[in-house]
Order: sequence, then C-alpha cells, then structure tokens
Amino acid sequence: MAERIEQRLEDRIPELEQLERVGLFTRKEIRAVLRKASALEYKIQRRALRKEDFINYIQYEVNLLELIKKRRARIGYSFKKDEIEHSILHRVHSLFNRATGKWKDDVQLWLSHVAFCKQWNAKHQLSKVFSTMLAIHSNKPALWIMAAKWEMETRLSSESARHLFLRALRFHPECPKLYQEYFRMELMHAEKQRKEKKEFEQAKMDLGEFNYSEEILNGEMARIVYRDASQKIKGVEFQLAVLSIAKLFDFTQDLQKEILESLQARYADDPLTWDYMARRELELGSLQPTQHSTKQKKVSEMAQREERCCAVFDEAVRAVPTEDMWKCYITFCLERYNRKTNSKELKQKRLERTLSVFSKAHESNLLSEALYKQGLQLLLDTSLFQKAVEVAEAATRHFSQSVETWQMRLQVLIQLKRDDVTQCFEEAIKHVKSKGTLPLWILWVEWSEGTNSKEDTEALYQRSLHATTPAESVTMKEMYLDWTYRNCGYKKVKRLFTSLCENRPFSLDFFRKMIQIEKEQESCKMLYLREYYERALREFGSTNTDLWLDYIKEELSHPQGKPENCGSIHWRAMKMLQGDLVEDFVSKYTLLQTGHL
Repeated sequence: MAERIEQRLEDRIPELEQLERVGLFTRKEIRAVLRKASALEYKIQRRALRKEDFINYIQYEVNLLELIKKRRARIGYSFKKDEIEHSILHRVHSLFNRATGKWKDDVQLWLSHVAFCKQWNAKHQLSKVFSTMLAIHSNKPALWIMAAKWEMETRLSSESARHLFLRALRFHPECPKLYQEYFRMELMHAEKQRKEKKEFEQAKMDLGEFNYSEEILNGEMARIVYRDASQKIKGVEFQLAVLSIAKLFDFTQDLQKEILESLQARYADDPLTWDYMARRELELGSLQPTQHSTKQKKVSEMAQREERCCAVFDEAVRAVPTEDMWKCYITFCLERYNRKTNSKELKQKRLERTLSVFSKAHESNLLSEALYKQGLQLLLDTSLFQKAVEVAEAATRHFSQSVETWQMRLQVLIQLKRDDVTQCFEEAIKHVKSKGTLPLWILWVEWSEGTNSKEDTEALYQRSLHATTPAESVTMKEMYLDWTYRNCGYKKVKRLFTSLCENRPFSLDFFRKMIQIEKEQESCKMLYLREYYERALREFGSTNTDLWLDYIKEELSHPQGKPENCGSIHWRAMKMLQGDLVEDFVSKYTLLQTGHL
C-alpha cells in the first residue's frame, strides 16, 4: 500500500514543480499540499473504505483548483493549464469513479460528479458519467430527463436527447413527466430548425444541402409524442400540462387545437377541463379590441372577459354539479376579487359575483368545509353579519362532527356578541366526540373569562377537566391554574394545585407555572418550592435534565436554600436520568459549578 501511495505522490511532482516555477505557489505551500495529499491518500487506500474520506479528498482537490484559478486571475498568468489543471481534473474524475463504483446506490454522489463535470466543462467525461449512472439508476426518470436536457441544451444534439428519451420510455412507459419533457424537446428542436431556416433565407443562402422537413418544422414529431402518450396516460392533468407547453411556442396552433378537442371529448365531465375552458376566456381578449384604450375601456374589457368566464362556469356547474366543480368556480371568483384594481365599480362587481356564487353553492349543498370558512370570512369582511350567522349554522349542520366548523360558527357568534353563544357551545360539545374537543373548551373558557362571572367560569373549568380526554385535560389544568391565580389569588391557587395533583397526567409547564407563582410572592418559601420540584421530578425526573439543574440552582440562590442538599440532588439525578441524558447533565452541572451556566 505504501508503495502505491508513494507512486501517486510522485505522479503529482510535475504539476507541483510547474506551480512553483510559474509563481502560483511557494515552496512552503507545495510541501503543505504534499503532506495533505499524503494523509488523504492513506485514508482512501485502507481496507475499510469510508465514503467521507473520498468526499474530503475530492473537496480538497476542488478547493485546490479554485485557488489556482484565483491566483491565475490575480497575476494574469494563463499558460501551462494542460500540465497543471488537467492533471488535477483527471485525479478528481478517478476519485469520483472509485467512489461511485463502491457506493453505486448513492445518487447524490453521482450528481456531485455531474455537477463537477459541468463546472469544469468536461463534456466528454460527463457523457460517460451519464451513461454509467443511467445503466445503474434506470429506475429514476428525473436522471433520464437531466441527461437528455444536457444533450439538447449544452451539446445541441437533439438526436442524442431523443435517443435518451426513447430509452427512458422503455423503462417508464407511463411516466407523465418523461412524456412532457420529450414533447417539449421535440418542440424546441422544431423551433431551432425554424430559426436556422429563417436565418439562411434572410442571408439568401442556398438551402440545397440542408434538409428542413416541413413536418418537423410544424411540430409533427411532438404531435406523434402527444398521441402516443395520450393512449397510455389517462387524466386531465397530463393533457393540461402538455397544452401549457405547446402554448409556449408560436407555431403550434394546430397542435393546441387538437389537444383542446381531445380534452373536451375525453374529459368533458372533469371539473379541471371546465376550469381551463372558463379561464381561457380571460386570455382570448375582448371581442372588439381597440388600439388606444383608456382606463375606462380597459376596465370594461376586463369586466367583459370575466363575464364570459362566469358564463362558462355557470354552464359547468349545470353540466357537472359536484363539490369540486363549485370549488373551481368559487376559487376563480375569489382570485378575481382579491386582485388589485383602482376601479370601485369592477371591485363591487367582483364582490357581488363572488357572494352570488357562494350563495348558489350553499343552496346546492355542495360547499366544502374549507370553502364555508372562506365564504364566512368574506361575509364578515363585507359586514353581512346576519347572512354570516345563517351560513355558519348551515355549515355545522353539514359538518356536525367537525371541530373546526363549530369553532368557525362560535367565533362568528362571539364576534357579533350574540346571546346564544352558550347554547351553541352546548350544542357543539353534544355533537362532537369527546376526543378532539380541546379547541372548543379553550374557546369556551376564554370567552367565559371575559363575559361570565368567576363562579360560572370556575364551574366551566371544572366541567372541562371531566369532559376532555386525560391527554387534553393537561392543557386545561394549566389554563385553570393560571386563571385562578389571576382572579382568585395565591391561597386559592395553592389549594387548586394540591387538588389537581390528585389526577394524572400532568405537563412540565403545569409544575413550572406553580413554581413561578411561588417565586412571585413576597415571602417566597423554599419549603414550598421543594415540594413543587419534588412533585415535578417524580413525573419528569427521568427525562429532563434542566429540572434537576433548576432545583440545584434554587438551593444555591434562595435565602432559605440549603447548598448541602446539592450533592444529594446530584446523586439522585445520576440515578434517575436515562441514557445520554446523564452525560448531558454532567456537562451542564460542570458549567454550573464553574459559573458558566
């Protein structure tokens, strides 16, 4: 192994001598490079190879290349690149080849090699890398697309790109993304040929030796790709994706028409088809285009376009009366309403249209839960409060098991300061299962704190503890403790804390809150603090290091504290903490002793 390493280091000598001779590196720096290279070589020649060693070696060589590049720029020397950089590049490629040969499944390693080849313009080497990588990772469409894109855009070889796509489709005959990118590539090739032909014609050159097929120029290859894909890939999403690609090219009107006709014929009942057809009206322009439009005319033109869109949507919801179709319609209306405009008239039209569509969907019982929420917010923003109450009530009838829907209705009633809030809360708790009602109880007690008497609020807190699941009751205990301290004082909260401690589970914040309450008292007693810490440690002592450290700090800093207890607390912590927490505790305790914590 040593002989092999010595040989590799000797192979470096010519390039290092050149670096010193041309003044890019000093003798001292050359020696440092040799020492580092020797250490890195030994690591990658061991029996038990590690991927990290190869990565570190490659990174070191890349950094060396970057440094040479900067120093060349600084002194203005651009010669001897074959003797210096070429040698280092060859070595990096060799390292990548060894690493990817050993860890073939590591895609990130392959991609790093690809990125390196692109950065240093190693086209021949990159072609080999892609070939080897695709032979191993043929199950990843994204890699095929990357390779074909490089062939098309960098090497300007549409033939190679087409060959790669065809190979990829043998492995992934039903991959939408592959077909989309293949379709795009064929259109790019057609566009490239059209530009070439136009330039030759402008230069009045003879096109005899160049064969420009009219079919290819008109995107016939892309049409073939589309037709083949349409037979294998079902779904309106693919059709729309291909159509959006075709629209990027100005010579594809016939192709776009074919895709559109196929879309309407095969997916007439799909909401996305209707959504596209409706939104398309925005792009078609006004029926009577004018060259010099005033602001008023532009507003009128936009209003006409939106009316035509809505006419299509109206037809859509009659033809396909589903929740998804109404969702597309409402989403469109909301998008237009939220667009900025200086025309108050257009803004008002959009608002009226949106409210009308919400109302129709609501009457048809085809509004989703999320859309009810958006509709309610719009009604509140426009001060239609009575309508908002009616819609919220209807929403809870449709989604009686949904906590979020009841929350939505209750928030509307609370915001409007209605008298039937309590009744609605009772109705919500009745309909929703006990598990998951925590948000409703939180909203109820928060509302009660600002509206009802202390007695009513306390009774509500007591009720919530029994009505929620044990896990959810933890949050209610924290809120109950905090409210009692704020409204009923220290003595009451102490009694409550003792009472709540009789029923598990607890949270750490529950105990910390009580500790904080005790520390806020003028006559803060260490006896009580010890009791609270001991209770907390019984529950969380095996999983929380900070609790032990806070207890120790309290004994050290409190006027009534006993520093001699710290040793006992430390011993108990070491016994009780689990796994790596012991080491963490020891580190923090040492910092505490040295005054750094």
